[in-house]
Amino acid sequence: MTDVRRVLVTGATGYVGSRLVPELVQADHTVRVATRDPDGLDRFDWSDDVEPVVLDVTEDESVRDAVADVDVVVYLVHSMAGGDFVEKDREAAERVADACESAGVGHLVYLSGLVPDGELSDHLRSRLEVEEVFEASSVPTTTLRAAMVVGGGSTSFELMRKLSRRMPVTLVPTWMKRSLQPVAVEDVVEVLTRAVGVDDPARIDRPYDLGGDEVLTYPELLDLYADVANLRRPQITVPFVPMWLVGEVAALLSQMPRGTVTSLVDSLSHEMVCRDDDVRRDLVPGHGFVPLREAVERSLEGETRATSSTGDVQGEASSDPEWVG
Repeated sequence: MTDVRRVLVTGATGYVGSRLVPELVQADHTVRVATRDPDGLDRFDWSDDVEPVVLDVTEDESVRDAVADVDVVVYLVHSMAGGDFVEKDREAAERVADACESAGVGHLVYLSGLVPDGELSDHLRSRLEVEEVFEASSVPTTTLRAAMVVGGGSTSFELMRKLSRRMPVTLVPTWMKRSLQPVAVEDVVEVLTRAVGVDDPARIDRPYDLGGDEVLTYPELLDLYADVANLRRPQITVPFVPMWLVGEVAALLSQMPRGTVTSLVDSLSHEMVCRDDDVRRDLVPGHGFVPLREAVERSLEGETRATSSTGDVQGEASSDPEWVG
């Protein structure tokens, strides 16, 4: 059973959030959008359909005001820029969890990342710490641990796109020959939307791994992308290349935010594969996941008004950062 909710979306102007909001509106939820700049919402097609609220996750009063009188909080705040982002993310999560408890919020939905074995990168460790903060609170929390998100505008996808286009030969460090289970942003948005409307405590107060149907290695993914994009990119395995150097070169070549790129590269040495597929049974029974090749093809279509309810969420939106596409 699903119910109509009053939903607060944090990180609503970010990649996933900007694509999730119109789907929540379409599902008849009352959507409150958290932002530092309400005037900046005009660039989104859904700006007239939501209730804006000013939110600064570093200020207690701002957080308390934002979560007041809502049923569900969708938490999409995550920073990878700046040396102390791990601490900042944890403190922000603690502030939100405390405010949700005090306000009587009934449900938290958090988009996290897969948790592989071994020593985690700062990027993955930060996401896990936020998850643990929410799980320690008294508010039932649904954590969706997503693999690499495929879509025009996704940071991981854009990094792959830019490096594939700008490097005539693909250099693959030996430590990057790991497996991953990518998921289309269309599926991420669908699962988030379903999670918001679920009315069954047994299905909401737990983490779920979220990946697509296909498991492949990073080199295989790069080959698939090159094939779809009509690029000829021979691969050469290179041993003994330090991770920090790959991160710096990738940031330089992609011209994307350095801190974000180096954080993502630090995660490439892990096996990023789902441990179970309970999410398909509990949250999206009967849902068909987008095939990976189709997801990549649609992600390369360019401007598709991806943040509009009538556009293709896999493509790009005019509100995406300048480095997209």
